[in-house]
Amino acid sequence: MKGKCKIELEKEKRDEMVADIRSYFLNERGEEIGQLASGFILDFIIDKLAPEFYNQGVMDSHKYMGERVEDMLSLMK
Repeated sequence: MKGKCKIELEKEKRDEMVADIRSYFLNERGEEIGQLASGFILDFIIDKLAPEFYNQGVMDSHKYMGERVEDMLSLMK
């Protein structure tokens, strides 16, 4: 991304994601991790991984829209 924009989550969504991380560790790895550790994992994902997913979404949207514009040109008389 051009400027480093921090992804901001609503408190309810963040709490839900932290709970999902805790649940994943418990169910998939048999490990209990606390709220704080789950929050740190979420922060890592947001800071280091989410920008790549975001950028991929932008690129996919750009490609899709470019293809639609090409389709529109075929409508010319």
